[in-house]
Amino acid sequence: MSEAAAIPQLRPLGIGEILDVGIKITIRHWWTLARAVLVVVVPLQLVAAIVDVSASGGVVTTTGDTTTINESQIWTVVAGALVAVILTLLAQTIATGACFKAVADAYLGRQPSWRRSLGEVLRRLHSIIWVSILAVLLAGLGFLACILPGFWLYISWAVAVPALLTEGVKGRRALGRSFRLVKGFWWRTFAIVLLGSILGGILQAAIGGVLGGLAIAADSEIVDVVTSTLSAVIAGALTTPFIAAVTIVLYVDLRVRKEGFDLALLAGRLGDVESGEVFVPPPPPYLPKPLPPRTGTQPPYWPPPPGWKPDGEA
Repeated sequence: MSEAAAIPQLRPLGIGEILDVGIKITIRHWWTLARAVLVVVVPLQLVAAIVDVSASGGVVTTTGDTTTINESQIWTVVAGALVAVILTLLAQTIATGACFKAVADAYLGRQPSWRRSLGEVLRRLHSIIWVSILAVLLAGLGFLACILPGFWLYISWAVAVPALLTEGVKGRRALGRSFRLVKGFWWRTFAIVLLGSILGGILQAAIGGVLGGLAIAADSEIVDVVTSTLSAVIAGALTTPFIAAVTIVLYVDLRVRKEGFDLALLAGRLGDVESGEVFVPPPPPYLPKPLPPRTGTQPPYWPPPPGWKPDGEA
């Protein structure tokens, strides 16, 4: 079977279907996605923890009943905390980008690879960081002016990084690409981003609560740093792939709705940046689609239509 023939025909999905597909992709390819996260997050989180512990000592000195605050050491603590935050954000950016690439490969019919995904993200890291900084700065200005414009921009740029990795657009063009895809589907995009964030947040809070309870019981600064680092690593390995999966499925769904991306895929894998040929197809003329078959060796599209069963189970 050729590579193009193995690609499923895509169709517009409902909000619940997007979340469901995101969960299924995460479970099916979890080990690949988890390695893309752990390879990056573990070393950078360890460095961040070491910097945090090294900089936090000596701020408060207790002699008998007297407690002294070393003001000169406070700036060291602030600098250490800033370095730890930067390392954490860098780890999150690289891990999320790698998951975006791996999920996009899996969803569009390719075999995902955590090594290839990390290599692609590292090669484009400067562009990903630049798009992220632009989005944060411009959305932040919107928040300062009024909360609603900043929030509106944040949702409008929700698929900027997937557009960068999938289509090769960079900087402001990636933000503009995301803006055009989300336009007309803002509330729908908002609902998907919100529900995905809530599900990921619940899982992250549960992990943090369990490990945080252990830190409180131990009453030790070292244990607190270790548990917070472990919590970040575990939560990242579980939630980052899921958020990336939901975002990629959302991005593809927006292209299906606005550009007939399913037809483009079947016509020859348009928009494949790995070949160096990037083309965003115009909306095709309307063609009525035949009813999907009820049986077969492969589903006609993903998720399978209601009632579809593989041959032998009909």
